[in-house]
Amino acid sequence: MPTQTEAMPRDYYEVLGVSRSASEEEIKKAYRKLAAKHHPDRNPGDKEAEAKFKEISSAYEVLSDKDKRQKYDTFGHAGANMPGGGFPGAGGFPGGFGGGQQVDPQAAEEMFRNLFGGSGGPGAGGFDFGDLMGGGRKSRRGRRSPPPPEDVETDITVPFDVAANGGSVSISVGGRTIAVKVPPGIEEGKKLRVPASATGSADVYLRVRVEPHAYFKREGPDVILEVPIGLAEAVLGTKVEVPTPDASRLTVKIPPGTSSGSRIRLRGKGIAGGDQYLVMKVVTPAGVDDESKKLIEEFAKRNPQDARANVAWK
Repeated sequence: MPTQTEAMPRDYYEVLGVSRSASEEEIKKAYRKLAAKHHPDRNPGDKEAEAKFKEISSAYEVLSDKDKRQKYDTFGHAGANMPGGGFPGAGGFPGGFGGGQQVDPQAAEEMFRNLFGGSGGPGAGGFDFGDLMGGGRKSRRGRRSPPPPEDVETDITVPFDVAANGGSVSISVGGRTIAVKVPPGIEEGKKLRVPASATGSADVYLRVRVEPHAYFKREGPDVILEVPIGLAEAVLGTKVEVPTPDASRLTVKIPPGTSSGSRIRLRGKGIAGGDQYLVMKVVTPAGVDDESKKLIEEFAKRNPQDARANVAWK
């Protein structure tokens, strides 16, 4: 029987926090949640988290396999890795009876206890499994290989210019610095995959967050740029030099009579084939002298206008 210093492994259903009637999907969902929480990559140096991750992985390895789960439900931990063949006889019991291999008495005892009840120890109406299996000697248990690490998802902030024109950003995974390629035109919320071959552990999926730009605003593949112009420029027309997302600059003609809010389209100058729109913002001078006011009054008389003629609320 297990000694005080060698505790019996916890019930695998209890480890994953599911009922014994849980479906494959429920088991998988519970495992993913717990594995993500206790994964060593998320808990560097945390021995307790590492131990929990191994326990979770062992439980999932058995309960996710129909054959192993059936044997576990019937024989307990001792039956989880039992070879095929049904009831543990000469061919079905781990190592066989008299087959030349040593069988762990504790595993045998647990299996018979699950099958027939009782303590299985001498003087308790059971068998002395230590004597039966070879004088109480224990075999060396092979370590199970844990299932591959679960995929990891995290956020990454990408500069506006890199998201627009493509490039690379650096991330750190498990002590490694990795350059991740960013395709031109990537949008907010899209994911970039870093394969396990690069991280040395699991696949990493990066949810993209695009860093705001100082003056460009993005609407899908289109880019918006607000362009201030003076009152005289709005009335008479002018030319202005504007930046574009690809770092070039263009000289654009502003037609006479341009109002605030009007747009000028620069075809193909947006992101990944989109357009750039210049939104005009008419800026009036802060201080006007008396002579200028007279000129404006004269201008208003010569050019009568009802700016609110077409508003819905008038």
